[in-house]
Amino acid sequence: MPEDLETRELHAFLLGAVAPRPIAFASTVDAGGTPNLAPFSYFNVFGTNPPVLIFSPARRVRDNTVKHTLLNAEKTREVVVNMVSYEMVQQMSLASTEYPEGVNEFEKAGFGMVPSDLVKPYRVAEAPAQFECRVTRIMPLGEGGGSGNLIFCEVVKIHLKKNILSPPGLPDPKKMDLVARLGGNWYSRAAAGLFEVPKPLSSLGIGVDAIPEPIRLSKVLTGNDLGRLGNVEKLPDAAEVSAFVSSDVNARKVISARDTEALHRRAQQYLEGGDVHTAWKLLLAGLE
Repeated sequence: MPEDLETRELHAFLLGAVAPRPIAFASTVDAGGTPNLAPFSYFNVFGTNPPVLIFSPARRVRDNTVKHTLLNAEKTREVVVNMVSYEMVQQMSLASTEYPEGVNEFEKAGFGMVPSDLVKPYRVAEAPAQFECRVTRIMPLGEGGGSGNLIFCEVVKIHLKKNILSPPGLPDPKKMDLVARLGGNWYSRAAAGLFEVPKPLSSLGIGVDAIPEPIRLSKVLTGNDLGRLGNVEKLPDAAEVSAFVSSDVNARKVISARDTEALHRRAQQYLEGGDVHTAWKLLLAGLE
């Protein structure tokens, strides 16, 4: 139970399990205009109308002090949220050092400072995407060490580097090459682990519960496999199954062997290759 753990232990459990998390590389200025730059992984986008990003500079666990970013946001009500790519992650980590108030982390970490168009905080020149924001609300979540402070940031201008855009003009995840935080000192590199999952928006999948029981209770097929099978709008009809068996000698061999697990492994290969329709035809043929 959370209440049975020390705050530091609970912090490690939560950040290790709720991961990976995107990073808000937040640029602010104090009342005198001195720049500050710090990364936060309590962060995400929460709406598009209006466009709102929220990040949280939590109180320090060890001594319950607050961070310069929070103090600056409270005073100026402006922030620039910069996204972090792999090529800048080491400099970003350096910027997370707890330098004394008044130290410019842009200079310490070697980042370029680009003036913003609508707000006072500077943009990080190296960041693939930069969001100029006005702070509309700050919500403290507690008063003890480790407590969050949600900073609601309404985006007023978006800057995207041209070299990270896909042909339609949208951010390309491979070109963005973003990094994210996990527990401890661990990070993940998004581009290295990308894969696509079709969204069931235009059709109504039959659902896993509609999969015939001998297939649904397979000892071979995984939850991901069943999810793919359940995402089809309708099953192949008997004529399609028959035509498939007649035209595929390998299918006839695996079916005639009456080895259910071997048949399911073969269907799994089709699924892993993205050929869900053929996987279904083989699985249904195996039920006959």
